[in-house]
Amino acid sequence: MLILKKNQIRSDFNITTGIKADKIANIKEKSKMKKAYKKAGIPSADFSLVTTLAKAKKFIEKVGYPVVTKPDNGVGASDTHKIKNEDELKAFFENRNKDIKYIMEEYVDGDLVSYDAIIDSNGNPLFETGIFEPAIMDVVNDGLDVFYYVEKEMSEKLLDAGRKSIKGFGVKSRFVHLEFFKLNKDKDGLGKKGDYIGLEANMRPAGGYTPDMYNYANNTDVYQVWADMVAFDKIEKANLNEDLEKNYCVYASRRDNNNYVHSHDEIKQKYGNAIVMDERMPDIFAGAMGNYMYTAKFATKEEMEEFINFVHEKA
Repeated sequence: MLILKKNQIRSDFNITTGIKADKIANIKEKSKMKKAYKKAGIPSADFSLVTTLAKAKKFIEKVGYPVVTKPDNGVGASDTHKIKNEDELKAFFENRNKDIKYIMEEYVDGDLVSYDAIIDSNGNPLFETGIFEPAIMDVVNDGLDVFYYVEKEMSEKLLDAGRKSIKGFGVKSRFVHLEFFKLNKDKDGLGKKGDYIGLEANMRPAGGYTPDMYNYANNTDVYQVWADMVAFDKIEKANLNEDLEKNYCVYASRRDNNNYVHSHDEIKQKYGNAIVMDERMPDIFAGAMGNYMYTAKFATKEEMEEFINFVHEKA
C-alpha cells in the first residue's frame, strides 16, 4: 500500500492551500527556520550542524560554553542537552543517536515566550495571543514543577516580532506558534535586554490544552475563529473584539514524587472559582507536563503568581 505525505500530495496536484514538499524543511528543520527569522529581520542564536567532536569544539571556541544541542528536526525538549564543559561535550558525542542530525546553538539567557496566531490567506493575523513558559529543556531534564500561562495582553514588541516573522516565513491560512527568547540581559550580536530573539516556528497551535487556554484568556472560541478563516477568510461568526474581558490563563502541575504543603482539597477550596480544568495527566506526557494539572484564570498577574506558589509550595 502506498502512503503519500500530504505535503507531497499538494506538490503533485498543485494544491495551493498549504505548504508543498519543497518548502516543508523550512518549518521542520531548526537550522532552516533561522533563515526565515533572518529574512524577517529577527536575530537568532548562532549555530552549527555538529557532525564531529572537532567541529563542535571549533564552534564552542567561537561562542563559548554553555551550548545547547538538540535534533535539527524535532519537537519539544526531547533529546535536548545543555552542555557546560568539555567532559559533557565528550559524553554527548559518545551517547548521541548516530542516526539523528543535531544542531548546536550558543546559549541565550532569556525567557521563553511565543506569538500564537491564526493567519488569513493574505498573511494577516485574524487572532493573536501569546504565551510565557519556562525552559522546557530544564523542566524535562531536571524534573521541575511545570507552569506556563497565556498572556492577558501582549507587548507591542512581541506583536511586532510575531508579525514580521509571519512575513518572513510566508505563512498563509494557518495557525502558528512562533517561539522567541526575550533577552534577560544584553547579548553581543543579538540585542539588548528585552529584545526578542527567534527560536523555533511551529505551524500549528501550541500543544496540549493550550488552545482551550487561548479561549479562557481571550474570552473567545479559537476553533470558531479557525473555522471562519477556512470558510470565509475573515471573522464571521466568532465572538472576538476589543471589548471582551481578558484574563491570564495559567497551567500549573504537580509531580507524584514531590511532597507539597497544600492538599488537592485545599487548592480546590481556595481557588475553586478560578479553576477551569483539573485532571491527572497521562503518564506519556508527565515528563514535560507533570502528573496532575490545574488550569485557572485570573484578572491580575499577582493573583496568578500567588496561585502558582500555592500549588507548588513544598513541605
